[in-house]
Amino acid sequence: MLTGWRLSISKLFLIPQRYILGIMGFLAIVNAYSLRVSLNIAITEMVIPGSSHVYDPDACPTASGNFSHNTITDTSILYDWDETTKGLILSSFFWGYIVTHIPGGILAEKFGGKYSLGLGILSTAIFTLLTPWIITSTNGNWKVLVAVRVLVGLGEGTTYPALNALLAKWVPLSERAKIGTLVYAGSQVGTIVSNSISGVLINATKNWASVFYLFGGAGVLWFIIWQLICYSEPESHPFISDKEKAYLKKELENVSQQPKDIPWRSILKSGPLWALIAAQVGHDWGFFTMVTDLPTYMSDVLKFNIKENGIWTSIPYAVMWLVSMGSGWLCDWLVCAGYMRVTFARKFFTTVASVGPAVFIMAASYSGCDKYVTVSMFTIAMGLMGPFYCGMKVNALDLAPNYAGTLMAIVNGIGAITGIITPYLAGALTEDHTLYQWRTVFWITLAVFFVTNIIYCLFGSGEEQKWNDPHRINSADVESRRYGSVVDNGNGQVKDEKGDIDNSNIHDEPVTKHSKL
Repeated sequence: MLTGWRLSISKLFLIPQRYILGIMGFLAIVNAYSLRVSLNIAITEMVIPGSSHVYDPDACPTASGNFSHNTITDTSILYDWDETTKGLILSSFFWGYIVTHIPGGILAEKFGGKYSLGLGILSTAIFTLLTPWIITSTNGNWKVLVAVRVLVGLGEGTTYPALNALLAKWVPLSERAKIGTLVYAGSQVGTIVSNSISGVLINATKNWASVFYLFGGAGVLWFIIWQLICYSEPESHPFISDKEKAYLKKELENVSQQPKDIPWRSILKSGPLWALIAAQVGHDWGFFTMVTDLPTYMSDVLKFNIKENGIWTSIPYAVMWLVSMGSGWLCDWLVCAGYMRVTFARKFFTTVASVGPAVFIMAASYSGCDKYVTVSMFTIAMGLMGPFYCGMKVNALDLAPNYAGTLMAIVNGIGAITGIITPYLAGALTEDHTLYQWRTVFWITLAVFFVTNIIYCLFGSGEEQKWNDPHRINSADVESRRYGSVVDNGNGQVKDEKGDIDNSNIHDEPVTKHSKL
C-alpha cells in the first residue's frame, strides 16, 4: 500500500529529485540574499538627506527632481545616521553570519542539511519581518538595529555549509559545476530581485518598511515548501525513483554514509584549503563591496533616484547570473570532454572572475558622470565575476566531499569577515561622498583581487585530498575514470567510449582517456 502510494507520488515529479533539490537550493540562496540585501536599498531612503561641504571637482550634477532622497515624505521614519554609522549597520549582519558557519556545517554533516538550512532561513525571515517594527518602536536607535542584523546573520550563517553538505550527497561529480553553479548563482538573482523590487516598491508605497514585509514573507513560504519536498540524502527520500537512487549510490560511493570524526589537524594543514580560502576572500571582498555599497554609490555619486537606483543596480547581477550559468555548463563540458583537468578548470575560471572584475570596476570609477557608461563598466565587471562559481565556489566538493559542509563553513566563514570590513571601510573612506574617495575604495578592491588570485593559482587544487578518506584509491584515478572512460546516459546506466552499455563498477575500469590540461 505504502509502496504503491510512494510510486504514485514519485511519478508526479517530472525531473529527478537531485534537480529538484538544486532548484530549491537555488531558491534558498535567492531568499537568503533578498533578506540580506533588502536593507542596502532601503537604507538610502531611511536616512535624513545630508550634503557634503567638501568641494568635489568631479561631482556629478543633480538634475532637477532627480535627487535620490525625495521619496519618503513622512520625516518621522527618517533617521540621522552618518556614513560611518550606516557602514556599521550594513556590516553588522556579518558579525552574526560568521559565527554559525562551522556549527552549521557540523550539524548538517551529522544530522542532514535539510533542517539546518530550513530553520536558518526561517529565523532570518522572521527577524526581517520584525525589523520595521523594532526600528520605529526604538525611534531609530541604530544600536538596536545592529543587534537585529546580527540575529539575521546568525540565522543565515548555516546556509552555505548546509547546502554544500546536501550537494555532496546528491550531486555526482559530472554534474557538480552545473548544479553547484545553479544553486550558488542564486546570490545574483536574490540581489536582482531585492534591488529591483525594493526600489519600485518604496517608490510606490512611500514607505521603506514594505520591502522587509515582502521578503520576510517570501522566506517563510520557501521554508514551508522546502520541508514538504526536500530531504537530506537520497536514501531517506520517500519519492525518489529506484533508478535515480541506484545511480546516485554508484556515483557517490566516495561520500560516506555514516558521520566521521572531522580530521581537524589535516584540514588546517591543507595547502589547497588555505588557497581556496584566499580565493574566497578575494571574491567576497569584491562581491560584498558591490552588493553592499553599489546602491550608495549610485545614489551619492551618480545621483540616481530610488526607483532608478533599484533598477540600474540590478542589471550587473542579471548579467552575472547569465554568465554564471553559462560558465557552469562550459566548465563541465571542458572537463568531461577531456580539454581541462579539474584543477586547471577551477584555477582558469577563478582567474577570469578575479582579473576581469578588478579591471572594469576601476574603469567604472574613471567613467566620469556618464551614467550609462558607468553602469556598463559595472555590468561587465559583475558579468566577469560569474565564473567564480564553477571555479572556486564548488572546489570544496572536489577536495573533500565527506566534509563538504565543514569545509564550506571554514571557507565561507573566513571569507565573510570581508563583509564586516568592506561596508565599514567604504563608509569611513567616503564620508564626504566624493568620487575621489570612492576611487580609493575601488583601488583597494583591485589589489585584493589580484593578490588572492595569485595565491589560489599557486597552491589551489581540484583533487580529492587523502584525508577525505584514507582508504580511497588515488584521486587522479577517480577523476580520470569519472570523466574519461565512462559517461552517464541519464538512466542510471553508463556507456564506455564506444557507446556500449557497461553495468560494471566504473571504478574498476582501466583509464583509457586522459585530460589535455
